[in-house]
Parts: sequence; structure tokens; C-alpha cells
Amino acid sequence: MKKIRIGSGAGYAGDRLEPALELIEKGNLDYIAFECLAERTIAIAQMAKLKDPTKGYNDLLSYRMEKVIPLAWEKNVKVVTNMGAANPEAAAKVCVEIATKKGIKGLKVAAVLGDDVLDKLPQYQSSQVWETKAPLSELMPQVVSANVYMGCDGILDALAQGAHIVITGRVADPAIFMAPLMHEFGWSVDEWDMLGKGTAIGHLLECAGHVTGGYYAEPGKKDVKNPELLGFPIAEVSEDGSFFITKVEDAGGLVTPSTCTEQLLYEIHDPANYLTPDVVADFSDISFEQTGADKVVVHGATGKQRPDTLKVSLGYKDCFIGDGEISYGGPGCLERAKLAGDIVLKRLKLRQVPIDEIKVDILGVNSLYWGSGEKEVAAPNEVRLRVSARTIERTDAARIGEEVEALYTNGPAGGCGATKAIREIVSVASILIDRKDVSAKVILTEVL
Repeated sequence: MKKIRIGSGAGYAGDRLEPALELIEKGNLDYIAFECLAERTIAIAQMAKLKDPTKGYNDLLSYRMEKVIPLAWEKNVKVVTNMGAANPEAAAKVCVEIATKKGIKGLKVAAVLGDDVLDKLPQYQSSQVWETKAPLSELMPQVVSANVYMGCDGILDALAQGAHIVITGRVADPAIFMAPLMHEFGWSVDEWDMLGKGTAIGHLLECAGHVTGGYYAEPGKKDVKNPELLGFPIAEVSEDGSFFITKVEDAGGLVTPSTCTEQLLYEIHDPANYLTPDVVADFSDISFEQTGADKVVVHGATGKQRPDTLKVSLGYKDCFIGDGEISYGGPGCLERAKLAGDIVLKRLKLRQVPIDEIKVDILGVNSLYWGSGEKEVAAPNEVRLRVSARTIERTDAARIGEEVEALYTNGPAGGCGATKAIREIVSVASILIDRKDVSAKVILTEVL
């Protein structure tokens, strides 16, 4: 029975490169997929593209591909990634330039387009925005991007054309792992049971080091071997959809039913109905069986008919956040930090700065859990005050950091290490559109 080995090269936009290179070098892979696109990431990428039409792809694309392309070509490993973000075509050109520079002839690079549906929004003005429950028309003036979650279609087309590297924009995370399996095994787009299994494979791999013990680690309770050398996961998949999760033998980390369970539940609201563009996956009967060191066989995934609608991730200009921080140390530092926060609040009120929301934190005391007090902190020796506020205008956001910095000379005693910053916030909202309004397009380039 034919088998395919596919590895996870990244679990988020800024992930490490070394584990991916280790997989290509030692993992006996057929494919490696880099999942690097969160919802807000693509909205920020769209903003970058608006400023420079040659940008808008993952910032680490060139850094990664300088190493990945020659090694993957040498090892005959195909690459699929959503690092194209808002500009897959430009990202593909970067890969072609890298391959050309390195003298790699015959390499085929595909860009998958079609997820940018900003021009489709006018016909959905009355659609309800999930997060606000209001019609899209109310949000439209602030919208800067609209990217639909596509499925495997475009990737399948690219692989059918012989692509060695496939670069997408917004596709469902499991799709970059499942499409190679569909291509290699000939699974059809309506084999729901197989696509449910393929989605389970993609979901277990998509966060890379999560399933090999990274996010799982907890000293003394859930110990993980050599986390500084954490290896990324591999799925070995058979043509009938059976598979197991493993890693390179000498890499750090571990693969167990527990690590797989934690990743399986990640972002899953209803395990029996996990909606994706390709299939409604059913994970409710999944079980994990440890059959060897760092080898877990996965049973029980299945699927049902795909939905008629697709989710669109909208990026919109929301607000500015002004931040200011300052440290206090030594006896009485907590009391001085509390006084400093009180001064800042009163100063902002005196200056009549329009603020939508403000939060005053004392790091190490109450910064993670809103409303918590200091009763569990016994005379800390050092603390750091942080004041953050949301405003509509940038100039108002700047006032937050100004008032924190002014504590240097305006008290209380002993403030040091003040910093200030302003962040423009692009927030994310969601609507549904008809899948008939979405079509993938592939642009294939061969390095000559």
C-alpha cells in the first residue's frame, strides 16, 4: 500500500527554521508544509501590500526559502505553504529568484490566488458580521481586507501541474497538509470519510511543535525531553487513510496520546462537526494508541458533506493602543507602582483624553487576570507598571506613554526603565459567503 510522509515546517508566522530543516534532512519526507497564517496576520499583510505592492507575504519567507529550497530539491521533498499571505504571486517570485540564484533549474513554483474577495463584499452588505451581529454595511468604511478560507482546490491544481513549491494565501490550515494526500492517493473531493481523516492529519500537524510537546510542557508534571531542541511532527499516511504521528528520532520533544489530545482539541468547538471548506470533519470517536517511542497511531476520524458557505476573514481599522511602562524596585515598590498608576489615570482625566478602554497593570501582581488583587503577592522586590488604552486617534494614544514617561521626574520615587509605544490595531471580523463566488487560480513558473 502506498504511503506518504508529510512534515510540519512551521506552526505560526515567526516559527523556528531549524526543526524544518531537520525534518527535510532526516525525516524521509515526501512533503513539508509551513502553516504561517493567522487571521490577523493576513490583515496586517494586506496593510503592508497597500503600502508596497511587492510586499504582503510572510516576512520570513526569504530567510526560510534560502535554506529550504536547495535542501528540499536535493531530498526530493515538495513544499506547500500559506506564507504567500496577502501576496502569493510576489512570494512565488521571491522563490523563483532564490532558485535561479542557486542554479536550481527545472523547479516549478506555483502561486494559488483567489482568496482575496474584497471586490465581492458589495453583494453581501446585508450579511451579519459574526462578532458584532450588525450588518456588514456598518463595518465597511473601516474594512481594508477580505480573505476567504479556501480549501484544497487550488493546491490540487498546482500539484497536478507538477509544482514542487506551492504558495497560497488564505486557505484552511488543514488544507496545506491534506491536498498533497488527495493528490498522491487520488482521493476525490466528495470522499467525506477520507477527507475527515485528512483533516485530522492536517489539524494535528498544523501547529508544529504543539503536538511534539512544546505547548504541552509543564515542569514536574508534564516533562519534555530537550525542549530547546524540539522537533516538529511527521505524519506517515497510508492510502486507506490510516496514519500515525511521529518525529525525527534524535530530535527533542515527545509524541504521546496526551500531546496529540491537547492539539486535537485546539480551536475545536464541536468535535463532531469541525467545519472546513473541504469537509465537515468528525473527531468525536478519535482515539490514540502509543505503538512505539514517539509513535502514536490515530483511529476513528471521519467526515460529512462540506458546507455550502465559506468563512471570510475581514480586516478592519479598529483603533490605536497607547502603551507606557515603568519599573519600581526595592522596599515599597508595589505601593509606589500603585500610586504611579493612580497619577496617570488622574492626569489623563485632567487632560480630557478621549479613551475607549484603559487597563492599569502591575506585572507579576495583576496583569494576567483582570480584577485580581495583590493579596497573594508578599512584598515583591520589583514590579513594573503598564498602562494601556484604546483610542480612536493616534494623537490621543500618544498621551498614554507621555504620562507614564513623565513619572521619571514627577514621581513617585525611583521609577526607571520607562518605555512608550503606539500600535495601530487592525481587528478581525467574519462573515459567510457562497462558495460559488470563490474560485482558485494557479500561476505556475518554472526556473529555466
